[in-house]
Amino acid sequence: MNDTGMIIYNVTIKVEHDIVQDWIQWMKEEHIPDLLTTGLFTDTRLCRLLEQDETDGVTFSAQYSCASIAEYHKYINEHAQEMRDRGLKRFAGKFIAFRSVMEVI
Repeated sequence: MNDTGMIIYNVTIKVEHDIVQDWIQWMKEEHIPDLLTTGLFTDTRLCRLLEQDETDGVTFSAQYSCASIAEYHKYINEHAQEMRDRGLKRFAGKFIAFRSVMEVI
């Protein structure tokens, strides 16, 4: 991975049915704007995964773009834990998340 390629930080989240609408509103009105306030991301996208087993909840992909791996690392080192803690405090036990980092080729 080079330091000049666009990076996508992807968080896949399975959200329990009873909090889906509250979680979406929180993501759009609080979490994503707070993340953008760091100044490290240039774009975001929130998607609902289709053709998934929704027995245990609805699956979403939150994608955050940044200009370089250095900016991604700065986010992880300086902001990520606080941002994650806010979600855990509000929705504890009601979701699971899997994170991945991708470089645009």
